Formats: sequence, structure tokens, C-alpha cells
Amino acid sequence: MLYYLLEYLNKAFNPPGLDMVKYLTFRSAVAAITGLFMAFYFGPRIIKKLQEHQIGEKIKDFGPKSHFSKAGTPTMGGLIILVCVFIPVLLWGDLKSTYVWLLLLGTMLLGGVGFLDDYLKVVKKMRNGLIARYKLVGQVAVGLLVGSVLYFSPEFSDVQGLTTIPFFKDLNLDLDLLYIPAVVFIITATSNAVNLTDGLDGLAIGLTIIAMLALGLISYVSGNMIYSDYLNIQYLQGSGELTIFIAALIGAGLGFLWYNFFPAQVFMGDTGSLALGGALGIISVMVRKELLLPILAGVFFFETISVIIQTTYFKYTKKKYGEGKRFFKMAPIHHHFEMAGWAEPKIVMRFYIIGIILAIISLTSFKIR
Repeated sequence: MLYYLLEYLNKAFNPPGLDMVKYLTFRSAVAAITGLFMAFYFGPRIIKKLQEHQIGEKIKDFGPKSHFSKAGTPTMGGLIILVCVFIPVLLWGDLKSTYVWLLLLGTMLLGGVGFLDDYLKVVKKMRNGLIARYKLVGQVAVGLLVGSVLYFSPEFSDVQGLTTIPFFKDLNLDLDLLYIPAVVFIITATSNAVNLTDGLDGLAIGLTIIAMLALGLISYVSGNMIYSDYLNIQYLQGSGELTIFIAALIGAGLGFLWYNFFPAQVFMGDTGSLALGGALGIISVMVRKELLLPILAGVFFFETISVIIQTTYFKYTKKKYGEGKRFFKMAPIHHHFEMAGWAEPKIVMRFYIIGIILAIISLTSFKIR
């Protein structure tokens, strides 16, 4: 909205300096700054409201003892992130872009699913919150929406069903009719992966910011004909607008991290984790880098794998020996290190480092082909 106003003023009066508004890098920067300062403004106010309504986290009895002191910490803080992403994108994004509207809609819908889950658990005191299959229905619905638009819309006909294969030059995979099911799986998987990772103060949001920094560069390059040709990345007209959303999310995420890092003043809840994970998956499929996700989002990936290993091994040993055994001290894997005696900030910082290394590997994959 503000972008269109400034563009009009620039064309009508041509004041010095206002020409910058047409540059994607400028709009991305101000979107990030807007998201950051909005988070600083709305953060304390939303946290206060959550405290007033006693919307606090419930700590499970079988979790690490160090988490018992976190009981009552305000949750549903993902609202801070959603508000501080939505408004900057409306202000600085090109609202004629299908990329922007589809990403916004998908993220907000998944945030709504998470909000309903949090509301039922915390406000209505329903222990398990939203029934798992209903949550899955919401995730699948968003996946079907995104996949159908990307597959059937004439705007994306040049890349219909295609995805690029990392580390291989000029090699694409045409999923054809399997494309929509693949998109559903990816969005569902990433939203759940971030949700599983959100178990330590600052962990999920920090790793999301790291992954988004890499995706922001990929989106910008993919939407630039010159850079995409130089790096031999598939050119996707209009995908550069995704950097506005990504920049706003990074700014909002940094603002949220201010209140979420150890010791956390607020938790994002499923409201935030499902939305962030969904955004990660949606952007990946939009820039045709789905197969890069296990590297780019490697920490999220391994957190999920650790839960699968733990559950499978427990069921196997229970069936074979009559008593279930654990492969890890506790899953997801970050709790394993907690149970091993690692301090929470130490685990978070080391996972950040791993996330940064994986993001760098993902970016360098474009020049080592």
C-alpha cells in the first residue's frame, strides 16, 4: 500500500531520493526494519495481554526438570510474528504478485490452525488441543491450495511440476501429477518439523531466521534474470517479491527473539511454529528448491528424524522384548542433550552454528556444480 503511494508520488513529482522505492533491495530492507520495530512495539503489549488472560504454557511432567520453572510463561506469542509480518508485507510488497498473496494466505491459515490448537489447550483446558487429524486436515488443505495454484495457474506454466536437483547442473525433476501431493507432504512436514523443534528458548525462531536468510538470497537471485543466469539457477519471474515477505519475517523474528531467548518471556506456541514451518515449506516450493530442504533446514529435519527413530525403536523393543526402550534419552534430539546435562543456551547456540553451516553449504551448492 505504502509502496504504491510512494511510487505514485515518485512518478508525479519525482522528488530526489524517492526513486529508491522501485528497488527490491530497498523495499526488503525497510520491510525488515518495519517488522523489527513493530515487534518491539507490539511484543510487550501482546505479552502483557497474554499474562492478563493467564494464557500460559503447561509443562509436561515427564519433561526435563529445568523446564518446570517455565510453567505459566505466556504462549501464543506467534501472534507477534504474524502481525509484524503481515503489515510490513502489505505496506512494502507488490500486492499484484501471486507469490505474495499465496504465501501470505498459506502462512496465515497455518497460523490460524496453530492458534486454534493453542486456544483449545490453554484457554479451554483441553489437554491435547486440536485433534491431530483435524490439524492434519488444515495442513493438507493449505498444501493443496499452494500446490494447485503453482501447478494449474497459467502464470507458472513454464515451470509446471518442476523442481531443481541440488549440486547438479541443468538437471530438473518433473514431478508431473505427483507435484501437488509432493507440495502437500513438504508443507505438512516442515510445519510439523518447526513445531517439534520449538522446545527450547529461542531455538525454533533462531533457526528459522537463519534458513530464511538463505532463502531470501535464493528468492532474490531466482527473480533476477542476470544473477540467475550467472549462477545457473532457474529464472522465476516475479519470485523476487518473496524477499519482501522473508525480510519482514526476519525483522519480526529478530524482534520476537528479543523476548523469546533464554530465559523466555513468551513462547510462540503452535500459532507461531506451524506458521513459520509452513512459510519455510511454501517458499521452498515456490523457488523450486524443495530438494534442498534437508540441507537448508537440516536441524529441523534431524529433530523430526530423532522423533521417528525414538518412536520406532520404542515400539520395536516393546514388541520384541516386552518392554519399550529408548534410543535417545529423550526426543526431539534437543531434549536428549538437556538430559545429558547440557545447559539450554549452549544447546541453542550450537544448533544455531550447525544451522549457519548448513545454510552456507546450501548457498555454495549453486557454484560447485
